[in-house]
Amino acid sequence: MTNMKAPFRYDIVGSFLRPAALMKMREAYTSGNASAEELRQAEDAAIRGLVAKEKEVGLRAVTDGEFRRRYWHLDFLAELDGIEEVGAAHWSVAFKGVQPKAATVRITDKVDFGAHPFLDHFRFLNNLAGDSIAKMTIPSPSMLHLICCVRATDYAPIPRYGNEDALFEDIALAYQKAIRAFYEEGCRYLQLDDTSWGEFCDPEKRAAYEARGFDLDRIERTYVAMINRVLEAKPADMTITMHICRGNFRSTWFSSGGYEPVAEILFGGCKIDGFFLEYDSDRSGGFAPLDFIRDQRVVLGLVTSKSGALENREDVIARIHEAAKHVPLDQLCLSPQCGFSSTEEGNILTEEEQWNKLRFIREIAESVWK
Repeated sequence: MTNMKAPFRYDIVGSFLRPAALMKMREAYTSGNASAEELRQAEDAAIRGLVAKEKEVGLRAVTDGEFRRRYWHLDFLAELDGIEEVGAAHWSVAFKGVQPKAATVRITDKVDFGAHPFLDHFRFLNNLAGDSIAKMTIPSPSMLHLICCVRATDYAPIPRYGNEDALFEDIALAYQKAIRAFYEEGCRYLQLDDTSWGEFCDPEKRAAYEARGFDLDRIERTYVAMINRVLEAKPADMTITMHICRGNFRSTWFSSGGYEPVAEILFGGCKIDGFFLEYDSDRSGGFAPLDFIRDQRVVLGLVTSKSGALENREDVIARIHEAAKHVPLDQLCLSPQCGFSSTEEGNILTEEEQWNKLRFIREIAESVWK
């Protein structure tokens, strides 16, 4: 286990519950009662504390908890060249309960990657990582197209993207620049977070998209081709993984369904190094779709991040061995099913419960992969 390349036997998706002091400072900043510098200092202090705790529980890879973000995805996408964040009347998908603060992005010009603030975010994290690996998480390139062109019912392409192939190529080239830029800053472990595949697993969502005229198999193949185009820029000593999510806001979700509809196209065709897959409830289906996995590592999200109660240890171990009937045990790893705070509001559990989850995952991993 100690010499294994990322993803690791016990790993994390990325986000963590924001400390109360940081939440208070962000509220003050949003209301105009604190400066951007005061917020940055609060973020810096919170991230220092987080990284120390990540190391304390024995994580090989550490993240900044996404503490500088409001959302897991929009903060990154909105800072791409040619993309603008805009207000929205409602969230683009319906969670099974409370809804996030409504916002979205739109394409206004050529999509590109320039002087992106996330490079500074990674630089700060990397300086804290020490002997650990600094893991960076960003939304998958699929998400930009999904949000702007599929979920949106009023999408009208700018002249440059009258031919959609030009859009897919520009997104891919922008992400290639991102990979190179993060690599130059020392990043060797990058994760693409993606809810598009979770939506494409959901029978109701598939039916709704198809009713609007979308050919989902074609879109899926195009997304895989775009991601593979992005991965052409990946250096040999860099690991890039993908986390597939079905929604994670205040312990709620918006998609349900097993991986069967996407398994052959995604698992069989995407040249990613590893998949973080949600398997914490029956909404994710069984392990049979893993038959399409080739040489990618599969990080089983068998431990939920949506509640603080610990799963039954023996049940988790049994499910790992069940998955090993489809993917060799040596290709499997263990993690929470998602992050603990995909938006700044966070899931409904305590910080102590959050850390107990990670200790639990480490204990199981060390017993399974001796």
